[in-house]
Parts: sequence; C-alpha cells; structure tokens
Amino acid sequence: MPHADLIIYNASQLVTCATDGNPKRGDAMRDVGIIENGAAAIKDGKFTAVGVSDEIMRDHSSDRVIDAKGCAVVPGFVDPHTHITYAGSRINEFELKIKGAEYLEILAAGGGINSTVKATRSATIEELIESGIKRLDKMFGCGTTSCEIKTGYGLETETELKMLAVIEELDKRHPIDIVPTFLAAHTVPLEYKQEPEKYVELICDTMLPLAWKWYEQSHFAANGTSFYCDVFTEKSAFDVAQSEKILETARSFGFGIKAHVDQFTNLGGSRLGVELNAASVDHLDVISDNEISVLADSDTVGIIIPTENFNAGKTHFAPARKLIDAGCAIAISTDYNPGSAPCPSMPTAMAIACRYQKLLPAEALNAATINAAFAIGIADLYGSIQPGKRADLLICRDINDYREIAYEFGGGQKFEAIKNGTSVIE
Repeated sequence: MPHADLIIYNASQLVTCATDGNPKRGDAMRDVGIIENGAAAIKDGKFTAVGVSDEIMRDHSSDRVIDAKGCAVVPGFVDPHTHITYAGSRINEFELKIKGAEYLEILAAGGGINSTVKATRSATIEELIESGIKRLDKMFGCGTTSCEIKTGYGLETETELKMLAVIEELDKRHPIDIVPTFLAAHTVPLEYKQEPEKYVELICDTMLPLAWKWYEQSHFAANGTSFYCDVFTEKSAFDVAQSEKILETARSFGFGIKAHVDQFTNLGGSRLGVELNAASVDHLDVISDNEISVLADSDTVGIIIPTENFNAGKTHFAPARKLIDAGCAIAISTDYNPGSAPCPSMPTAMAIACRYQKLLPAEALNAATINAAFAIGIADLYGSIQPGKRADLLICRDINDYREIAYEFGGGQKFEAIKNGTSVIE
C-alpha cells in the first residue's frame, strides 16, 4: 500500500483545474475538474494521487490526515503580474484622484511613478525586503501561493539590480514561490525624458547583460525558474520600435518575453508580443479584434487586470468575454502595485472580473490558477491539483462550493494553505 505524508480527504469539492498540458481555452475554461467528496494524497511535497475519498483512503496509508468536510479545496492562486518590490507610499495620490486631480498634475507635483522611483532608489536592500515580505504575507493570506514580481521602480542600473537581489531574497525567505521579471523599460526616467533612445541603449547595452549575468548566478537559474523581460508599450512609455529592440535584445540572452500592452492606447503591442512568442501580453484594455484573433491562434496567454480599472473608477475593462469566446487563453492578475492597483487579493480580482468582464466563476478560477501558471512558465509544477505537481492547495473553510470565492467578496474567505505539502497557515 502506498504511504503518503499527508492525505486531505472528505472535501465537498476537490477542484483540480486539471489540464492536458496546455492552457485552458473556450469550453475548457468552464471545466474546473470537480471531484465530489474528493481527496488528495501527498508525498515529498507532491501530489501522488487524486480521487474520491473512499478510494484514496482505502488505497493509501498516511502519517497525517486533514478532514476537509464541508470545504471546497482548490489549487493555490497564481498571481502572474505584480510590482510589489518598492519603497514609499502613494496614498496621498489616492485622495488627490478622488478630488479630481489628473495623473499629469500629480506627476508635475512630484508624484506618480517618479515618487516611487525616488523612494526605491534611496531604500536599502533590507528595507525593500522587509516591506516586500509584508506584502507577500497579505497575498498569502488571500490564497496566493505563487507569483511573479517585476523590477521597474529603479530605472537605473544600480537600483534595477538591487531590486533583483531583493526579489531573490524574498523567494528564499517567504513560502510564496516567485518568478522574477526585469522591467527596466517601465517608463523613461526623468533624466532621459529628452533623450529616450539613450535610455533604450542603456537598457540594451548595459542593463540586460548585467541582469542576465545576475540570473545565471542566482538560485532561480539553479532551480530552473524562468527569467522574463517586460516592456511597457504605450504613448507615455515605449513605442513599438523601442519595445521590439529591447525585447529582441533580451531574447538573444535567453530571457522569456512579456509585455504591458493596450492599456490606454493600441500601438500594436499585442501583435508584437505574439510575434516574439511572449509568455504573456498583459492589460489588453484596448486590444483590437484583429489582434484578438492573432492572440487566439498563439501560445501566448492574455492577462487581464480588472483591479487597475476598478481602482481608477473606470467603466471600460479589457474585453475578457470576447477574448475567451474567440479562443484566447486568459489569466487574471492583481497587478499589486503602489499606484494603479493596491490590491493583494486574487479573489477580489476574480470577483471584479466576474461582475464587470462577465467571466463565469469557473473561468475566473482557471484564469487565476492553471492559466496564470502558464503565463509565468510554472504550469509543469503549479496551478492544478494533479499527480506529479507540487502540492499547493487551499482548503476553503466555510465554503462548500468553489463559486463562493468570486461570489462573496470583501475579504471574508478563510483559506488554509498547503504549500509544497506542508500546512503553512490556518
């Protein structure tokens, strides 16, 4: 009889989000792989068997069991787009925006991203680690067990590399598994505003080689975790030609590709991302119908970010319903950051997506787990409850139907997280 380290059994619903090795699309987005009265056996931090409780308990012995009676059990959430390594606060801007201040006014007054850049440049590594751990704790309390973290608040070589060092240390110290992304091309820094091409050259000639050298010596490379390069393709940031130069240079070193595109202006960034075989293109608020077709025919995941729209009080969101119906692989993210989306909660992002973008709860859950894992290159290990994968799951206390995760909003859910087969928080 196989012996397990842990068996979780008697779940009202064991929601596997199981996949055939590809991101979910179309009809598959509405299938979350429910096993009623389900159970999962775990050995050495991995799922070894998944099925009906009676069969799992009959066929396995175990050192420990957890009775999940009356609870839905789901994969740990994967947040594929965050900016949580930063210093300073933008809470004053929150009030200014409510009073009607435009972003350009806030920038002129020294606020906006420039204030975060200034504070992050001044912060020590330990200060950034301490604040980063607090934000990861908030995310973990909301059920996130894996995430991506970007640089992008340095906009100079020294601070961008400092942010990478912080991200590596956060991965070592915190239960959440982290995927690093290099976003020196977040915006053009003040010192290069009149000469943006020189900043593009700095990224390509200096920052990217040093960032890749850092990666090769990091534990991320040793663990086989991907390293991505991202660019914000937008009128206020980088045009398509500049974005292509940066991403092509990054790809020549071995970076995976990501892109912030179509958030405010359609410049053709989605098409560029697909052409470069990007792991994801993110935001997509103003993606064109033609680019939706291009995305649907690709392996690139489209990440929607409803929290940014909600935080800004917008009524226009990315056309997620159209994207799914067209056959695109869609993921959801919080975009957790100090300015446009101060939100650590994937359930909140799911709730907004259901209400404003008309995702069904099943589509939202798949988008927040298995498809999000594909968007950051970890779907072989995370994002679904399947034999052979790392044992990350959430026992949803007081929830017997997974749809309540998106139905009830405001932070009332209680998640008992199992991370790599170990109960971490109850």
